[in-house]
Amino acid sequence: MKKKHHHKKKPSFTKKWSARLHLWLGLSVGIIVFVVSLTGTMYVFKDEIQNQLRKDVIYVNAETVTPKPLSIEVLKEKVSLEVNEKFPISSVEIPLDKNKSYEFLYVEKDKKAWNYFDEIKINKLVYVNQYTGEILGIYNEKYDLFPILKSIHWSLLLKSDWGKYVVGIPVVLFIILLITGIVLWWPKNKKARKGRLTFDWKNVKTWKRKNYDLHNILGFYTSFIALLLSLSGIYFAYPWVKNVFNITLSGSWELPKEKEIKSPDSLLAKNSSVFDITAQETKKIYLSSSSFRIPLNGKNKKGKELKNIPVLIYGEDGKFAIRNQLVFDKYSGKLLANKPHQDLTNAEKYANANYDVHTGSYFGIVGKIIWFMAGLICTSLPVTGFLVWLGKKKKGTKK
Repeated sequence: MKKKHHHKKKPSFTKKWSARLHLWLGLSVGIIVFVVSLTGTMYVFKDEIQNQLRKDVIYVNAETVTPKPLSIEVLKEKVSLEVNEKFPISSVEIPLDKNKSYEFLYVEKDKKAWNYFDEIKINKLVYVNQYTGEILGIYNEKYDLFPILKSIHWSLLLKSDWGKYVVGIPVVLFIILLITGIVLWWPKNKKARKGRLTFDWKNVKTWKRKNYDLHNILGFYTSFIALLLSLSGIYFAYPWVKNVFNITLSGSWELPKEKEIKSPDSLLAKNSSVFDITAQETKKIYLSSSSFRIPLNGKNKKGKELKNIPVLIYGEDGKFAIRNQLVFDKYSGKLLANKPHQDLTNAEKYANANYDVHTGSYFGIVGKIIWFMAGLICTSLPVTGFLVWLGKKKKGTKK
């Protein structure tokens, strides 16, 4: 009798091309995916680490706390004299917790620069005891670990305006890698599926097989979180991604534009206590918030002159999702507009929350832990994937 020969079924067209795309794209952008994943993972617990390292300057001495802090103008003058920088103070962040210090920030950028270190002229954070005017700590954020990690993650230390595309393109390709990886992992039946969900290394002795399982199984479990991380990442880089989110969430292609608010008080002479007036009013309206930020140099993030004083109020410490805004006349301090979080469109709410979603802070400490573990696995995927390819290449050479 003739023995029957069992021929392996040829892979389907979808799996065949998924395998090719997975290999080509993996070899093309693997190094960038490794760097971006590693720096993002290291950045996840930034707030927790800094809060511990800067504990002595974040909190003021309880004995110095008084019912009324010093004027913002007085504190601003003290900081300017102490720090002695040629650039003006950009903003002040005021916590609602009376035991926490004020944070004065210097930020200035060079639009003509091509890399992170040349683009950031200055990025200094000054912690001040608002009751005594004492400078508690001065930190040069430009050379701090976390801003550098953020710049590598965002633009590979290139200028942020166009460096984001250098990272954005590999991230888009990484999304394709994740999708093709899921296609390749997906088994034909339930019996085969069980074997691809767990590690069964009792009889496995070769490192190649163990490495393959690490890439295959861990990659599958992480792929869905990695997709969320990638989409929330390119949301920052590409306007068309943001537009898709906007139209999906609110039915409009773009976010509502800020309307220019005119005030008759703009013809008056500037009140020297205008910042204190805005701070007092903000505290009254948003008493249960975490902190709020007041611009002090009269410019926005893009360097354009502000016609009013927009005050951003953060609902929770370490989060940006719940964000309210008040607008004051920059001469008299008169309240011109109140834009609470609950009145925002769904697209606006997501725009505020996207950073928290990307870093995992939106889901609290549990979310950060999950994001950290997912980041570690994403960092390992280019390595284990390269080793899988290398093992197959050597096997093919021997044959």
